[in-house]
Amino acid sequence: MQLHQLKPTHKRKKKKRIGRGGKRGRYSGRGIKGQKSRAGRKMQPFIRELIKKYHKLRGYNMSSRERVVGVNVDVLDRYFKDGELVNPKILTARRIIRKIKGRMPKIKILGRGELKKKLVVRGCEVSKGAEAKIKKVGGTVKVANSQDQMSNKAQSSNG
Repeated sequence: MQLHQLKPTHKRKKKKRIGRGGKRGRYSGRGIKGQKSRAGRKMQPFIRELIKKYHKLRGYNMSSRERVVGVNVDVLDRYFKDGELVNPKILTARRIIRKIKGRMPKIKILGRGELKKKLVVRGCEVSKGAEAKIKKVGGTVKVANSQDQMSNKAQSSNG
C-alpha cells in the first residue's frame, strides 16, 4: 500500500450551516439583531485590547527595569572585617549578592541590624538609617553618581 492508495475509514461530517433557510428558521439560533447575529461578523478578541496597551518600543519587555538589591547592615557586619572596603564587586565575589541575567544590579545598603565595624562603603546607594549607623561607628560612605562617573571618564580621556 502506498500513500496515494490510503482512504479514510469514516465519512467527513458536514458543518451545519445555519441561517440559510430550511429547518432552522426565524433567527436560526443567533438571537435578535446586533453584530453577533449578522453574516460575516467580526468580533475582535479581547486580548487585542491588552496588546494595544503595551509599549511599541523595539525589544520592550517587562523585566528591563533596573533592579535594586537590598543588603542590610547586619549582613555587612557578619561578612566584613574592620576597615574593609564594601562595593558591588566585593559583594558579588563574597556571594552576598549575585548578578541578575549577567548584569550587576544596583545595590542599596539598608539599616536593619547592628554594625560594630568601621566600613568604607563605595558605589552603593545607602539609606539614611544605614548611613547614620555606618558613620556612628566611624565608617565612611561615598555614593557613586552616574554624573560623577561621567566626569571622571571625561577627565581621564582628556588627560
